[in-house]
Amino acid sequence: MRVLVAFDKFKDSISAQTACDVAAGAVAASGRGLAVDSCPLSDGGEGFASILTRAAGGAETPVAATGPRGDPVTASFGMVSVENIPERARSLLGTPASGGGRIAVVEMASASGLALLSLERRDPLLTSSVGTGQVIRASADGVRAVLLGVGGSATHDLGLGALGALGLRYRDRDGGVVDPVTPADWPRLHAIEGRLARGFPPILIACDVDNPLLGPRGALATYGHQKGLRPGDASHLEAETARLAALLCRAFGQPDDLALRPGAGAAGGIAFGLMAAAGATLIPGYELVASWLDVERRLAQADIVITGEGRFDASSLEGKGPGAVARSALAQGKEVHVFAGEVRLTGKIPGLHTHAITPQGVPLAEALSNAPAFLFSSVKRALAAG
Repeated sequence: MRVLVAFDKFKDSISAQTACDVAAGAVAASGRGLAVDSCPLSDGGEGFASILTRAAGGAETPVAATGPRGDPVTASFGMVSVENIPERARSLLGTPASGGGRIAVVEMASASGLALLSLERRDPLLTSSVGTGQVIRASADGVRAVLLGVGGSATHDLGLGALGALGLRYRDRDGGVVDPVTPADWPRLHAIEGRLARGFPPILIACDVDNPLLGPRGALATYGHQKGLRPGDASHLEAETARLAALLCRAFGQPDDLALRPGAGAAGGIAFGLMAAAGATLIPGYELVASWLDVERRLAQADIVITGEGRFDASSLEGKGPGAVARSALAQGKEVHVFAGEVRLTGKIPGLHTHAITPQGVPLAEALSNAPAFLFSSVKRALAAG
């Protein structure tokens, strides 16, 4: 029998790759002699570049970059040959194999991610996406396109930091340079100058978020709190977001309603900024990842499917990643097990076996640090019982 192990990350705890490795070890330890197919998943956040690069037989390159609060970090990008990308994924990218060449794969989280900051340092007024721009710039030489995953960001800077690293300049009313250009500096910002270099490759943004930039479903209203936004700063920052969005649209001849486009609010508005200034294109993130990893074929070959993430609830089954894997596996009549730090589902779903790996009463900090051990024992126990 064959087991497909397909985990996303456990947020603030273990990566998708680690979760799959741990679960695969538990499958081996169950004593049932099951063959394992390991398929780490990504929502565009941590692990996006390494997972896709590894799957396509590419190579990763480290890059010195500026972190979200200005600290030096080591990020990386992947480089893959177009002909090694599955056909359906190439179609989504708009890069047929006949042209040859390479695609650069970048994840925003590696340079501008929330996980890079401790809780007390998370503040969207003070964070910048400049490091993401540095990684994009380093990856862009000689490629057909740059593919950017934007999950897990620490920022709400409309991508102005990234665009600054790619050639834009920001001026105050007296013509002085505004640098850095975090939202705390926005009241000084009066004009935007510059363009990306001629011939810069297309930027493709893998994104499943449909939030606009502004309004009650906008980037700030939806994601500001988790990035450390203080309630008293919300109205001022929303107003400045609207002002800077209009300024960016005017600078690049874009319609003001670009800020209302679904997905423009992704990753603190970096999707909006890159669409406005660089002509970036949004592509469906989970569909791309699933096609790139050939998930449907691997599901069809599996007898048992094991998936999960940090928290699994009703919204997981309505969304992407592990929920989509579970739904598809159930539709194919597979035995499906979901493992998560926390499971919150109302009612039973036929064929779906859910397992909360954290023992009752364990404090959150301990649960996060011991997640690999808890996952291992939970998977081994579930499969041994089967």
